[in-house]
Amino acid sequence: MKLVLNEQWTLGGSIGDGGFGAVFEAQNAAGEQAAVKLVPQRPGTEREMLFTNLDGVRNVVPVIDSGEHEDQWVLVMPRAETSLRAHLQEHGRLPLNEAIAVLSDVAQALADLQDREIVHRDLKPENILLLDGRWCLADFGIARYAEATTARHTYKGAGTLPYMAPEVWKYQRATGATDIYALGVLAYELMEGTTPFTGPDEHDYQEQHLHGTPPPLTTTPPPLLAALITECLFRAPQARPAAGNVLARLAQIPSAPPSGGLAALAQANQGAVARQAEADRRASAHATETDRRATLLEAATTSFSLTADAFLASLKAAAPSAEIRRGNQAGWTLRLNDAQLTLSGFMQTAPEVWHAPAAPAPFDVIASATLSLKIPANHHGYGGRSHSLWYADAQVEGQYQWFETAFMNTPFRPGTGTTDPFALHPHHEARTAISPVLGMHQVAWPFTPLPIADPDDFISRWAAWFAQAANGRLAHPSRMPEHDPKGSWR
Repeated sequence: MKLVLNEQWTLGGSIGDGGFGAVFEAQNAAGEQAAVKLVPQRPGTEREMLFTNLDGVRNVVPVIDSGEHEDQWVLVMPRAETSLRAHLQEHGRLPLNEAIAVLSDVAQALADLQDREIVHRDLKPENILLLDGRWCLADFGIARYAEATTARHTYKGAGTLPYMAPEVWKYQRATGATDIYALGVLAYELMEGTTPFTGPDEHDYQEQHLHGTPPPLTTTPPPLLAALITECLFRAPQARPAAGNVLARLAQIPSAPPSGGLAALAQANQGAVARQAEADRRASAHATETDRRATLLEAATTSFSLTADAFLASLKAAAPSAEIRRGNQAGWTLRLNDAQLTLSGFMQTAPEVWHAPAAPAPFDVIASATLSLKIPANHHGYGGRSHSLWYADAQVEGQYQWFETAFMNTPFRPGTGTTDPFALHPHHEARTAISPVLGMHQVAWPFTPLPIADPDDFISRWAAWFAQAANGRLAHPSRMPEHDPKGSWR
């Protein structure tokens, strides 16, 4: 097949796939060899996405011709001798001096790119090619093009997941530090023959990059290199060294290990870097967990407001003479005769209150509220009931929604209160009630999901209890628990 661009190119056999495109060998009319990449045109993308002005940037593979063919963009590049991936597959782990040469060539390119505020965003052995004796970066613009056409985690075929920096998993903007993280992964791979994180699935990679610790290097590289790899893999982008700093430090790594006092000092430096990496890991994990809970709290707020408004609207329609008082955080109180139905505003659950090392909770809770129905205590001393509303992943790990539940005293707890069953906020008493340990409380109402789109059963049940209370006929449940709660939480 012939392609007519600025020059005419005759395509030969397939070289392989190259990240969102097929690659073919080609030659022009003068017989010059090249590689042609055909990139599918996708909705929402422009040809300019695939190009970046790289004049003056060292150790990059240039695009020597380009254009369109049918529904594909065409990029023509010089034919490289091999890719770093193919080189690693053939030779395995590289000798120290060769690994330093590879890293130095790539770091030189990254240093020039950082000076121009250009981010490669998809650095990996497949995109590092041997050209004229130098290891050069290729596929500029492909990552940006991919992000515009697909979800961010669809790079499995190109092998990107092992190299993706924590900030990418958090949907944060890629910077030069993102490339440095990938360089750290590459350096680790050159030393060990494998990347620090190996998945195998997407969610495994995400957890490992965000919270895992890279396994210690077993090949005992020089302490200066081991410390540099550790620093490049810091989770906090601001803590990673700049590309120019990486390049300068690579040049200082001796071909032979230091001895005597210098060896001891280098070892001490490596220990300090390792301790900083652990502190960085903990800080990153805390920040990630804080972000996760903030996002879930936002979802809890929205769904709680929808349920609270629908609940109140239904009750107002059925009992328009009821007295209404608005509360905070979408809460409200409805009073009819001597009956008072109150939906409290929700409260955020502090992780340290719900989780305890000595008594781990079986599931996570983000927020809670209370729904209570009060009446003047009758001649048996009964004054109503209250239920807990928890936003939790009570039944399926990682799937959060609002649940209704309630609690009761165990037979071992002396005395009874006026409210039965009753609500508990997520704290140690409630945690004990859902644990195998026998405590003072137990679950009296099964954990029941509140369907936001169709809360009719929930509303109808509480409306019936409210009507009984308003008519002076609300009585203590005939049995406790009213429904078997076993198996309603994980």
